[in-house]
Amino acid sequence: MSKIRVLIVDDDVNLSRLSAMILENSGDYEVLTEKDSRRALAVARQFKPEVMLFDVDMPHKSGGDLAADAASDALLSNTPILFLTGLLSKSEAGNNEVECGGRPFLAKPVMPEVLLASVSRLVRSPAAI
Repeated sequence: MSKIRVLIVDDDVNLSRLSAMILENSGDYEVLTEKDSRRALAVARQFKPEVMLFDVDMPHKSGGDLAADAASDALLSNTPILFLTGLLSKSEAGNNEVECGGRPFLAKPVMPEVLLASVSRLVRSPAAI
């Protein structure tokens, strides 16, 4: 069985490593991390992820900018995106996924079971994104 490819783009290396470890330890995912948002789409085109996780607030390009760029890219336009953000507090989001503008958001640091459930949902029903 092949693993589901997930690209994580986050300038916070420690949090992206933690998210990668959570996903990889499940045994279902192959994860690639990228800390430079300027390189994210080139990396995505090579890696061909089935799900992309973008930090919202990054230097150079925000997660929203990356999502807009991906939407106009023929290879990436149908790839589901999950946003991770420190701008949304745990008290605002709780431990659940929040939707904004039709896209799912998770507050950082994310709970392992919430991350796994959110990514799994995106893989099962990408058309809903």
